[in-house]
Amino acid sequence: MLIRDDFAMRQFSASQADDLYGLVSERQGRSLIITSNRAPSDWYPLFPNPVVAESLLDRLINTSHQVIMNGPSYRPNKRPKNPTDKTDKTGKTTIK
Repeated sequence: MLIRDDFAMRQFSASQADDLYGLVSERQGRSLIITSNRAPSDWYPLFPNPVVAESLLDRLINTSHQVIMNGPSYRPNKRPKNPTDKTDKTGKTTIK
């Protein structure tokens, strides 16, 4: 199983896109988990070559099970507490 966290955070260089295409092609039919803060439709412009983007994303998106999670991030709850932070009536923390 290969896990790729924070996929598509920034644009890919041509060599990064080619390497990713090769990796995904070799692993076709095997387990791959990808997490991203972007919708798959937003991934296309991040690739310098639209042909590579279309082929790669076709392999990823059309054979995938997508789990879309909407809602607030869990990360603020895991952040260490700062004594100068204030909590409002709703329990939300205001950071100075």
